[in-house]
Amino acid sequence: MTTVLDFIRHGEPEGGSLYRGSAIDDPLSEKGWQQMWSAVGETNHWDRVVSSPLSRCHTFARALAERYTLPVTTLHDLREVGFGAWEGRSSTVIRKTHPREYQRFYADPVNNRPKGAEDLHAFGQRVAAAMEGMATDYAGEHILVVVHAGVIRAALGHVLQAPAAAWYRTRVDNAGITRFHYDDLGKQLIFHNRLDLN
Repeated sequence: MTTVLDFIRHGEPEGGSLYRGSAIDDPLSEKGWQQMWSAVGETNHWDRVVSSPLSRCHTFARALAERYTLPVTTLHDLREVGFGAWEGRSSTVIRKTHPREYQRFYADPVNNRPKGAEDLHAFGQRVAAAMEGMATDYAGEHILVVVHAGVIRAALGHVLQAPAAAWYRTRVDNAGITRFHYDDLGKQLIFHNRLDLN
């Protein structure tokens, strides 16, 4: 019996590309909605939808679930990692105003967190627990999980046993889909950052 978890990153939110953690709840932009519908295509592949509680994820999750009459569940532990002082700011601004802090973060995101940011190991633990819970609670189902780039990076880290210091070496596009399988041999990455299922 195989459980399939399709993690999809939310589309572009209103306001464009910013550090949005758990403290900022911007809705999807029109472009973001288009990205999401384009990525999932015209065919339903899923038995249920699970979502982060943040509106850039949850509004689409509800819309898709309504379209195909699927159950939808919100998991608080799937919210994005907190970015502390960087919340609501662009990478361009951070690079200009705090270039050394920015470089240190990407060189070692575990030990060089933005001021007030969530601990990366604790974040990884909550995402891993959410994944394992879904694999147990929805065993044998195909699930669409609507989340954030950081959550997908942490999920990849959990499945691939990659250290948190390496997570930011992975690109995660808006509406990019990452598939994991859980079966009697354990868990496995099937593909990453695919922009459509057609």
